[in-house]
Amino acid sequence: MAHQSYLSKSEEGSEMEQLRMGMEDVAWGVWETLRDEDGQGTTEYAILVGVLVVIAILSIITFKGKVQQLWDAISSGIGAL
Repeated sequence: MAHQSYLSKSEEGSEMEQLRMGMEDVAWGVWETLRDEDGQGTTEYAILVGVLVVIAILSIITFKGKVQQLWDAISSGIGAL
């Protein structure tokens, strides 16, 4: 079934123009957001956090035995009190 419009041709054209202008505003908003340099700072921050997480994980894996020994010493010292 074909779309039946209850608007006159001039009203329909006006509605289409408003829709086009609204879409144009959205497109410009997206463009400005993508061009915004604040996004660059956010990306750099995310990379920095990622590197710190990798360093933390590697440190935990590398020093696991030493940390366990330290924890056991502290635990036995508290137990002796």
